[in-house]
Amino acid sequence: MAVKIRLRRLGQKKAPFYRIVVADSRSPRDGKCIEEIGTYDPTRDPSEYHVNEELAKKWLANGAQPTETVNRIFKATGIVK
Repeated sequence: MAVKIRLRRLGQKKAPFYRIVVADSRSPRDGKCIEEIGTYDPTRDPSEYHVNEELAKKWLANGAQPTETVNRIFKATGIVK
């Protein structure tokens, strides 16, 4: 099973809010997830994000692959170099 760390979209039209989740790569974007590890709000200036570092590092060590956007968030928080 290929596991990805990606964003799940929430919020109203034109007001997105995302949760950073660990999910099977075959599941739909807003479908079932394994675990939620953080949030991302692009509507704020500057963008606001909160990540549980312990869970993120645990999943990365277990082989989960982050998407491009999640990888940028991880670099900004210092989880990935």
